[in-house]
Amino acid sequence: MMNYFHEYRMKVRDYECDLQGIVNNANYLHFLEHARHEFLLSEGVSFAQLHYEGTDAVVANVNMRFKTPLRSGDEFIVKTAIRHEGLRLVFTQDIFRASDMKMSLKGQVDVVCLVDGVLTDCHLLDHIIAKYTANTPA
Repeated sequence: MMNYFHEYRMKVRDYECDLQGIVNNANYLHFLEHARHEFLLSEGVSFAQLHYEGTDAVVANVNMRFKTPLRSGDEFIVKTAIRHEGLRLVFTQDIFRASDMKMSLKGQVDVVCLVDGVLTDCHLLDHIIAKYTANTPA
């Protein structure tokens, strides 16, 4: 059982669907990214402000496994967990259809930090996520 530390609820909009009437696979990346940004905001940190201060959290790798399609009007919840692996912050982000909590997507997003253009630990983000990863095995 995954120990999620953040949940963010959204609703599928018509334009996010393809001709098959299901969410286009590329839009799932947007859902995951938006949920990560909302997590930062919930901790009082603006992703844009980080950039202006010289810190860029950038995606290094994404793995998505599609399970159950979402359709226009579906409400869904992005659940997020995180762990450290070296310099990487590994986000497990799973999407569940709200009506029945059926998994729609199982995702992993690896993020690294560039501080003034140099790959390094991101002390601000490390401090924020420490409370969520203190008891999480790497």
